[in-house]
Amino acid sequence: MSAAVTAAGPARPPVNKWLVTISISFGTLMGAIDASIVNVALPHIRGAVGATVQEITWISTAYAIALVLVMPLTGFLGRLFGQKNVYLFCLVLFLAGSALCGVATSLPALVFFRVLQGLGAGALQPTEQAILRQTFPPKEQGMAMALFGMAVMLGPAIGPTLGGYIVDHWHWSWIFFINLPIGVLGLFMVASFVHEDPAIRAANQQMAAAQRRNIDWWGIGLLAVSMSTLCYFLEEGSAHDWFESTLITTCFLVAVFTLAALIIRELTAPAPAVNVRLFRDPVFLSGTVIGGLMFAMLMANMFLLPIFMQELLGFTATQSGIALMPRVLVMMVAVPLVGRVYNKISPRLVIAAGIFLVAYGSWEMSHLTLQSGSGQVVAALAFQGFGFACLFVPLTTIALSNVPKHLLPDATGLNSLLRQLGGAIGLAIFGTLIGHNATIARAGIGAHVTETNPLVQQRLAMVQQGLMGRGFDAQSAHQAALASLYGEATRQSMVLSFDKLFLLAGILFLLVLPLLVFLKYDPSGKVADVHLEA
Repeated sequence: MSAAVTAAGPARPPVNKWLVTISISFGTLMGAIDASIVNVALPHIRGAVGATVQEITWISTAYAIALVLVMPLTGFLGRLFGQKNVYLFCLVLFLAGSALCGVATSLPALVFFRVLQGLGAGALQPTEQAILRQTFPPKEQGMAMALFGMAVMLGPAIGPTLGGYIVDHWHWSWIFFINLPIGVLGLFMVASFVHEDPAIRAANQQMAAAQRRNIDWWGIGLLAVSMSTLCYFLEEGSAHDWFESTLITTCFLVAVFTLAALIIRELTAPAPAVNVRLFRDPVFLSGTVIGGLMFAMLMANMFLLPIFMQELLGFTATQSGIALMPRVLVMMVAVPLVGRVYNKISPRLVIAAGIFLVAYGSWEMSHLTLQSGSGQVVAALAFQGFGFACLFVPLTTIALSNVPKHLLPDATGLNSLLRQLGGAIGLAIFGTLIGHNATIARAGIGAHVTETNPLVQQRLAMVQQGLMGRGFDAQSAHQAALASLYGEATRQSMVLSFDKLFLLAGILFLLVLPLLVFLKYDPSGKVADVHLEA
């Protein structure tokens, strides 16, 4: 295989790495934004299509399931049909799905079109990552992954803010239609400026011949079942009270057994659809796992903080979006800087610094109270923004450092899959813990907030007097004072729940530090001798 990779082929047209980067970043950015932008518009869409609160969640769940089905198959599809062709087809499919979502008038149609969108978006992110790695020279891999990181991390960060602005000022359908002009520009630029390396294309054609002789239908089937059931378990488990639901329990068991069967199948198949042998490389394994944990914390923070600001601090959707922007701006500034110094400072030191910065930002957020203002929130977010920049660039670069160029689409597909699943796991765990911790905190507060407590009696008397001064009779004022006190206790219990979760996120992040010992990187760009091929 190595001979095929290095064999001389017909010269490809001159490649401008910056035009290539801009061309393929449109698709990744749109796919990342669409994973989160819809959540803001769900109440508007629910009224338009006549769906219940539980039914409307399928719009997000269907997209997430379709996304994870395609990601690990990126390398398989790229060898069969050509890397550039797969990217262009998937971008067209994503745009078609976007246009159809915008005109959908029923829930089943909208869910189906979201599946089309997800199937198209699934290959965009890993293909961009692979193309950038193949385009930039070894010494500039850090900058390549910095540019990729800006698209991947900015999408979830600006999606809710952009979605809120669109639904406030236009019709909800524009969260889908906005993709069309950007996508068409991306199509034109990819077709014009992105060209496959002849040596890599020759290697892919050789592997594709083996794939066509031994199509891994069993592997594809097991992948479809395992990822669908696992994603449904993570997306819908909280709404169904997890293992109290027979459906959720069944999905979990099916996911576990089919995932185990998939791994066994792919390790023994003559031409596996998913190259799980890549995890034999400890650098790829540890880098990918840490990346998944990073996205779990990132998505959990992006989920928790807007709720905290809007429901407890009284921020509007626009105000919370503006308060979150400093993290985005810091990441935009820091990511290129980290990419520039990547080859000058040990990646493990940069990652360790990022872990401590994110943990410190989480610790700062664990001190938020009902009196906290946007300044305290912004300071914590700034630390986290710089921390995530220090994490993403070296992790995505070093994780793929031992992977041969012709296997990069396989590796980036698995890398993207674990990031996606990490984010889903983070949302599932922290979303469940909010209510659980609040219940415990409310019970603790309730033990002290009783009518026999002199301080409580004094507070009730003050509130009751004020209400009677506004025209309430004695009995109504007493009941209203009790309700007010109960509401205050509930709010304080929610604050304690959020603070505990922010602190937990920071502690969990610190626990990944031991994994850094496996991140050994050769700055010369030489690929280590690790058997990764099928």
